[in-house]
Amino acid sequence: MSALTPPTDMPTPTTDKITQAAMETIYLCKFRVSMDGEWLCLRELDDISLTPDPEPTHEDSWEDLTDLVEQMRDDTEDPNYLMANERMNLMNMAKLSIKGLIESALNLGRTLDSDYAPLQQFFVVMEHCLKHGLKAKKTFLGQNKSFWGPLELVEKLVPEATEITASVKDLPGLKTPVGRGRAWLRLALMQKKLSEYMKALINKKELLSEFYEPNALMMEEEGAIIAGLLVGLNVIDANFCMKGEDLDSQVGVIDFSMYLKDGNSSKGSEGDGQITAILDQKNYVEELNRHLNATVNNLQAKVDALEKSNTKLTEELAVANNRIITLQEEMERVKEESSYILESNRKGPKQDRTSEGQALSEARKHLKEETQLRLDVEKELEIQISMRQEMELAMKMLEKDVCEKQDALVSLRQQLDDLRALKHELAFKLQSSDLGVKQKSELNSRLEEKTNQMAATIKQLEQSEKDLVKQAKTLNSAANKLIPKHH
Repeated sequence: MSALTPPTDMPTPTTDKITQAAMETIYLCKFRVSMDGEWLCLRELDDISLTPDPEPTHEDSWEDLTDLVEQMRDDTEDPNYLMANERMNLMNMAKLSIKGLIESALNLGRTLDSDYAPLQQFFVVMEHCLKHGLKAKKTFLGQNKSFWGPLELVEKLVPEATEITASVKDLPGLKTPVGRGRAWLRLALMQKKLSEYMKALINKKELLSEFYEPNALMMEEEGAIIAGLLVGLNVIDANFCMKGEDLDSQVGVIDFSMYLKDGNSSKGSEGDGQITAILDQKNYVEELNRHLNATVNNLQAKVDALEKSNTKLTEELAVANNRIITLQEEMERVKEESSYILESNRKGPKQDRTSEGQALSEARKHLKEETQLRLDVEKELEIQISMRQEMELAMKMLEKDVCEKQDALVSLRQQLDDLRALKHELAFKLQSSDLGVKQKSELNSRLEEKTNQMAATIKQLEQSEKDLVKQAKTLNSAANKLIPKHH
């Protein structure tokens, strides 16, 4: 890759570039996978020549290189250094998977489903990121690591995640925490809230410390970077049907072939190739050793668990053997007593046999009475139990009736309050109408008084008119008398 190739005028690569080459490399079995832009470059370690340059430019170059390798070997023995490499590798794979998923989904131009290969690889990479640095919970069969515990915390931080968690718990086909965690990731992606949930979870380091080691990916800066990269997934639409999907038994293996290209195009100078080859061989051996150590630790844990179970089974077997021996001794003792009793009965007088028979009959009678008494007590107990159940049922019915009556009482109180409010309103209206009637009655009385006054005035006018008519007649008669008659 171009970023790791030193300039041609330099005799050997610098320490910073060698360290950067080691940090940006993912080591697999017999292969070196390094980042080159948006691709992974794969080269087989056996094809790299380890023969040193016969004419080195500087005399101390190989001595410096040896010292550098020794120093890096000391550094790689530190678990923090290995965890940092793992975090860097997972972050690089997350970048590639997210970018590839977004580009392929946009080119596809449709809603994604669970059979889409880039989407499956994205979930596998996210699962590895969430599993990194998980604290193992010891069980009878060994150690168990599950990322479902941290994901359950999201509903306490973001209220919108409560619906997802409840849906995951209600799915009938999920039986393991791993399956529930995978279903949660798919539902969060469908809701387009995965980035928001991961940011809220990463910001609560004090809660994550219960589930993760201090140098885990979710506890470091790489986790925040991945959470920021997840924002780009909000542009794609996904739809999953998880009722028929087996999420418990899926094997989460990263398919590197989706992100690989030929690494021969990024070959550097011969000196850089030799140093990088040595570092590749060293890191390959360290990676192999780390995997072997992890396998040995798992096998040792299983052996310890098997030894504990074997010890426990041995103790139980010893207790069972002691119990068998005790029972055999008791059986022998009972046989001896039975034989002794039979012999004594044979040798003893007949009267003793009769008395023993009477005692036996009395004992049988007493046993029969005790048995009958026990049956009576059991019947009485059954009756008491049935009565108690009936009483509990009656109490439940009474409680139900009381609840219904309380509800009816509340409704009646509400109706009473409504009636009181209506009564107040009607009283106010009645008072207003009484005031109006009173005003109208006063107005009516005034109108009656005016009517009476007008009637009296009319009578006076009529009387005056009559008087005037009489006066007119009198004046007319007088005038007739004064005017002489013309013949």
